Order: sequence, then structure tokens, then C-alpha cells
Amino acid sequence: MRRVSRRGIAATALAVTAALGLTACGSSGDEAGAAPAGGEPVAGGTLKVAFWPDNPSFTCLDPFQTYWIEHRTVIRNLADSLTDQDPKTGEIKPWLAESWEISADGKEYTFHLRDGVTFSDGAKLDAAAVKVNLDGAQAVVKETGGSTYGASYILGYDHSEVVDPLTVKVVFSAPNSSFLQASSTTNLAIISPDSYKKTAKERCLGDYTASGPFTLESYKPNELTRITRRADYNWGSALSENTGAAHLDSVEFSYVAEDSVRIGNLISGAIDIAWPRNPITAEDRELIKKSGNVLESRPLPGVASAFYPNTAAGRPLAELDVRRALYKAFDLETYAKTIFGSDYPLVAGAFDSTTPFFAPQSDKLRHDPQGAAKLLEAAGWKVGEGGYRFKDGRKLSLLLPTTTQFAGGAELIQDVLKQVGIELQIKVVTGAELPAVLKNGEYDLTSSYFTRADPGALQFILDPDYANSKALATNASTPDVQTEIKALFTKARETTDDAQRKVAYADLQSLLIDKGVVYPWFERVQYAGVSKAVQGFAFTSESFLKLNDVWKQQ
Repeated sequence: MRRVSRRGIAATALAVTAALGLTACGSSGDEAGAAPAGGEPVAGGTLKVAFWPDNPSFTCLDPFQTYWIEHRTVIRNLADSLTDQDPKTGEIKPWLAESWEISADGKEYTFHLRDGVTFSDGAKLDAAAVKVNLDGAQAVVKETGGSTYGASYILGYDHSEVVDPLTVKVVFSAPNSSFLQASSTTNLAIISPDSYKKTAKERCLGDYTASGPFTLESYKPNELTRITRRADYNWGSALSENTGAAHLDSVEFSYVAEDSVRIGNLISGAIDIAWPRNPITAEDRELIKKSGNVLESRPLPGVASAFYPNTAAGRPLAELDVRRALYKAFDLETYAKTIFGSDYPLVAGAFDSTTPFFAPQSDKLRHDPQGAAKLLEAAGWKVGEGGYRFKDGRKLSLLLPTTTQFAGGAELIQDVLKQVGIELQIKVVTGAELPAVLKNGEYDLTSSYFTRADPGALQFILDPDYANSKALATNASTPDVQTEIKALFTKARETTDDAQRKVAYADLQSLLIDKGVVYPWFERVQYAGVSKAVQGFAFTSESFLKLNDVWKQQ
């Protein structure tokens, strides 16, 4: 099969997700990458990183509010969190909190804070500061009606109690087993209490202070973000080799739209790290390696890029056999190799492979056109004019609305579906139009994904009580299946026993495929082209860039 460009189709998923207000983020290893060792770290220098363009509709550097993956990388190096998450094991480790206890009912988390930590404005990190952060976050949730991205991280938050200056108790109205992992994320990074005297909009523009190894010098949306080293930093996570002040003097993040320009700038030495939104093409990956630079990669944890069906009565995918046939019709292996390259990992379920409790469903996702045809025949869909299937005079046609007309990838999907008699219609709509299209049920497939190193992230797509798009969540499964899904999420959320969570999430991942709720599309991999002069490169558990150990050969 001829090789075609993959840029457009990955951008489509991005556009659809952004329109739904979900996260936008995405080859190979499942561990934090590291450039070859180059001797003892050298202090000084400016690291230059080229990002994908800034969010055109929501420019925001505030930890709690932003979902933009590039800004979450910047935030990770400005603001510390109560805990950290090991990217290799998913285990939660101490950071600003030295230890913690979780009540037997999963409603109370008591954190014992590290002494001596200060924010860059001079304020001390203490229990009162943590309380201000969580109460302030809850206020943002109420102000935005729950639409702000961080709302999913404090689900059921009731209040915080200052037990003593270095002990804070966080209380929930219902068990929330995902909160410990949430406490390790950028979205619950702790900022100075005075920062909450600013408006939410002011914080979005960077008007806040934090306790991280860098401070924000300037933020010019879609132009340049510059952060500078904090000399007195001395409380890094134990997951970093360097727990003190950063080696680098500063880091500059520019915003470059074209992948080819970003890669060209890396090879020419104009930048040190090319950090794309979409996977780097196989050709560009080879070019990076041949130039003597380093290619790093790690799958983004959380919900895989996937299609979600409209199972409402009267739509083709209301029939379970048609939904099951769709799995067999998709050729995920050919898609991954053709669009992303022969070495690209194959998606294996509702979650990407770096997600804790990931349970692959590969056997259920194998390409089997004969099996698809058999299911469709049994359901009464017979081959007719043009090779498409018909039933009661109606063509088996699926409508996929998208905000971008993608090219080669769409042809692949349309071709494999036509082989079993299914027509795929792609309708281009604007970002403003898409929510209404979903709300009115004028679609058969739509796509989304969500970046978080916890499988509970999927409830913010599939559970109507919490989902950003209630229409997508409601339509993705029939009422009886929705009840089963909610029960498994509840079971996982309300237990503090990891063994029970593992069972609940394994059952959930199996159910989602058995009932035709999630159609994995591709594993989301975060690539980075890294200059050979850069040492100490590492991914966080969220597959963001961690700068604590980074230094440049002079």
C-alpha cells in the first residue's frame, strides 16, 4: 500500500477533542527516555524547545485550568506537586508531601508536608497553602460550572482541614481512589496562596508563583515562553537525580506550526528539542537519527485516540452485531504502519499502554473482514449496489463529522470499511458547529482522547454525570451498558485496594470492546527530537518533559 501523510488525520483527532473541551495531546518504549550519558553535568546555558502552536481559543498557563499538553510541560517545571508518579511503575512517590494516609473509606487523605519549602514569592509551603489551593480550585469549578479541565481531578472534593502547620487533611464527600494519583499531576500542582488573589484569567496569563525549579520570566502566547532557574531550589522529587537547583540557566519555548520546520531547526542547531503534537513521521525520525541527534518517545498515558459510536435508536450502530463487525473491519496494524511507520506501536485497547492497570484487548481487535461480513450477513445487511450493504432499502452508511478534512488516513479507513460493505461519510464542520452536531445526534462516529496516567480519566468521556460532552457519553452506549460502565467506574473509584481496582478496570476494558463502546484508533505517542548536546532528558509519568536533570554540553 502506498505511504500517505499522517499529519492531517492526527490533527483531526486534535480538532475534535479540542471542540469537545477535552485534553489535547499520542515509538516505542514504555519507560522514561534518557539521552546517552555525556559526563558530569555542566551548569549554565539556555535550552531552546520548539512546541506546536499555542491554543488559539484558550491561552492558559494556570495549572488547574489548562489542558493544553505543551503548557502542562511548562507548568511541570514551574510548580511542584504533593506527590510524584514513577513513569516506569505508576507508583506514587513523596514530593512536597513526605508521607500520607488514606482513610479506610477512601474519603480522607492526610498529607504530611516537607518542611522548608518556599514559593518563589517567599511564602512558605504549609498546610494552609495546600488548603487555599484546593479551595481555590473548587471555586474555579463552581465559577465555570464544572467545565474547567481540572474539575475531574477533585471529583467529590468537600473541604480541607489544617491539622497542624505541616499536616493537611483533604476530605471528599464520596470515595475518590484516583485522588492520590491526581495529587501528582500538573493540574494539581501547588501555587502560592497569594496567586489565588488573582483572577482565573490573570493566572492563565502566568500571574502566579510556585515552588518549582524554574520561575516564569515571560509568556507571550503563541510567540515565546521563557523560564529561568531558581537558585535556592532544593526539594526536587526523589525520582530526579538532581533534587537541587536546575543545571540550566533558562529555557525558551517557541511555537512552530510546521513539523518540517521544527525538525529542520533541530538539525541545523537552531533549537535543542523539537517537541511535536503529532507523531514525527518515519522519514523525519530517520532524519533525526542520521543527523546524529536523539529520538525519544513514550506513549501518552490515558485514553487512546478512539472512535465513539452513536448507539441511539434508529442509527446503524444501535445494532450490537454491526458494532462488533466494525472491530473486525478496522485494520489497525496497517493503519499504524502506513500512517506512522513500521516501528509504531499498535493500539491495544481503550487506553494507551503506559496507563496504570492497562489490560490489552488485542485479540478482540484483530482485522477479520470475513468475520465482519459474517456478522453483517447474520444481522440482515446484504451486499447490494456498489458493493455496499443494504437492509430494508437502507444503505449501511456511517457519518463521521470532523473539523478538519484529513486526507490519506481517511482513505485507509474508508477503504477497509468498504471491503465489508460499509460506507463512511466524512463531513467537515467548524469547531463551533461540532458540539451541536453531537448534541443533536447527527453522527455515527466521533473521536476523542484524554491524557492522564490513571484509567479513571475515561469516565470524563463515557459517564454522562461527569463527561465534558454529555451527548457523546449518553450516545456511546445503550442504557443497560451505561449502567454496567458506571458501576465498574464506581467500584474502581470507591476502593483503596489496588488489587480490586485492577479487577474493576480489567473488567471495564473488556466490557468496552465486548459491547462496542470504544473503537481504539491509534496509540498516542509523544516523540521528541533531541540535540546530541542535550543530556539528562527524561519524560514524566504524563509523558511531559522534566528538566531537573537536563544540561547542555558546551
